[in-house]
Amino acid sequence: MQRPAQQPELTQATISDEIADRHRAEGDAAASAARPLAAHPRRDFAPYRSTTLRHPTHELVRADPEEIELVSPAFGHTDVAAEEADLTIQHTGEPLGERIIVTGRILDGDGRPVRNQLIEIWQANASGRYVHKRDQHPAPLDPNFTGVGRIITGDDGSYRLTTIKPGAYPWKNHRNAWRPAHIHFSFFGSAFTQRLITQMYFPGDPLFALDPIYQSIVDPAARERLVATYDHDVSEPEWALGYRWDVVLTGPTSTWMEPEDADHA
Repeated sequence: MQRPAQQPELTQATISDEIADRHRAEGDAAASAARPLAAHPRRDFAPYRSTTLRHPTHELVRADPEEIELVSPAFGHTDVAAEEADLTIQHTGEPLGERIIVTGRILDGDGRPVRNQLIEIWQANASGRYVHKRDQHPAPLDPNFTGVGRIITGDDGSYRLTTIKPGAYPWKNHRNAWRPAHIHFSFFGSAFTQRLITQMYFPGDPLFALDPIYQSIVDPAARERLVATYDHDVSEPEWALGYRWDVVLTGPTSTWMEPEDADHA
């Protein structure tokens, strides 16, 4: 039996060329139509390989939100403990890595605070490893860090969490593919049928230009809205570095949100 021909290796150079081509095409299309660049990516961004296999090709199935709400979980201030906003105190020992504080505000498209918003966060540990059976990255797990937390926003839309800066990690989009360090944020709006998910990144990451998920957003200004800023006033002496990241849920300057079928890499 003849062995199948070996497929050419998919390199970072190939992916980077595809990203540049797609950005160029999107820019030309926007210019010819006299419209701004799209703030949200196409669902079939080819350099992000799995989108071409999994993106929706049919109309979404509409569900009755009232029926969904009958079986959805409920939450309130009594259900989300203040300690859940500190991912460094959930175990008996101190987690390894750089302790950080992340704070900001959740706003609507008119700049009004989104109060009493349930935020869920999850992330890799300092070595770039998730506590998940599908994560086979050969990096150590931290017995003192699970990487999940929950927060309820205040009346001014503010949130604040303490955690460990996550590490970059490899993924199998192409050879030597690495995801920039990031934290996943989930927002539930006023109902569980309104859930939105996005990612927060850290300033100056050298992997930005190489990452097809980050680069699937063709508008540079929209990409920048995913990057937190270092804030020395948030940093605490001898304790933690501080970052500020505001999220806009709606409108032309809204923060990018992952599509519903995303794998949350």
